[in-house]
Amino acid sequence: MRAARYLTLLWPGLPWLWLRGSLPGLVVAVGFAVTLDVAVLTTWIWSDLIELPARLALWVATAAIWALATASALSAFPPPLAVGRDAESDTLYVKARNAYLAHDWIAAESTLQTLLRRDATDGEAQLLLGTLLRRVGRLDEARAALDQLSRADAGRIWQAAIVRELGRIDADGRPPADSPGPAILPLQPQADDAGDRTAAA
Repeated sequence: MRAARYLTLLWPGLPWLWLRGSLPGLVVAVGFAVTLDVAVLTTWIWSDLIELPARLALWVATAAIWALATASALSAFPPPLAVGRDAESDTLYVKARNAYLAHDWIAAESTLQTLLRRDATDGEAQLLLGTLLRRVGRLDEARAALDQLSRADAGRIWQAAIVRELGRIDADGRPPADSPGPAILPLQPQADDAGDRTAAA
């Protein structure tokens, strides 16, 4: 798998686009694709469109983009995503979990936010944050956090727990099925009406 990561170096911008979803990586990859397409089209298909010096300049620009982007990617190649937690992240998770179990919602949330700033791919921390948001009644935020986790690779092993939490959010967002409806009290008859009824009887 590590060798496959280095194959992304063959296309400029692809290491950052594919491995990190970077917008500048997308710009470089698309820019290189356009330059290469124009060079190929004007060389072999529409060769009469531009003169030979302009075609050579286009190929030189394509090669320069490739060389600069590859050298840049080699110097700052995105490291592989962490598979586990380091000691500091593990300490933060334990602290957040203990605060959650003690119902110290503010401390738990702030610790989880700190942990997720360090490692946004920590699925267990994202799940705990979604659960915490549901427990404090912030249902929209909880649903958004759990939906995001369910679409991420880190959420693959947590799918059963995510579905369970989303079900609880749905249950928390509507009144219980056995709750009585609004109370409708009978109207008390007016004194005149009561006399008329007695007379009619």
